[in-house]
Amino acid sequence: MEAVSQPLWGLLAVAGTAVLFCLALGTWLRHRKRKNRVKAFDGLEGHEFEYYCADLLQNNGFTEVEVTKGSGDYGVDILAQKEGVTYAIQCKCYSSPIGVKAVQEAYAGRDYYDRMVGAVLTNQYFTASAVEAAKKLKILLWDRDYLEMMEGA
Repeated sequence: MEAVSQPLWGLLAVAGTAVLFCLALGTWLRHRKRKNRVKAFDGLEGHEFEYYCADLLQNNGFTEVEVTKGSGDYGVDILAQKEGVTYAIQCKCYSSPIGVKAVQEAYAGRDYYDRMVGAVLTNQYFTASAVEAAKKLKILLWDRDYLEMMEGA
């Protein structure tokens, strides 16, 4: 077997780098396109979004799904159960990333309603500080991608 010449190795390295760049660019463009896509749920008012999410949860195997009353809900919009696990879910339909406050509300509501799991369900994505707080407080974060995945189920 002949040794590959030095210029050929250089050419292979350039070609490999170009392929990796194209793959990364394609992934980034797909994510950006998905992130910027306007969906019907984006135009819903808060309480409408809560009922929309409740229906999605039921369609995805959750039972005993209940939308809480509008005020005095202790930071929880939906109570639900799935496979013996009880959930307290905070819903946020915003036009910007979701911050720490929603995580704190889900944390307080989970304890108030004596639920096993607290979650925030949104049509957006979460700030880095919200992600950090959720890890510390053990709150699930269900973002736009999760919501779209539930729609498709």
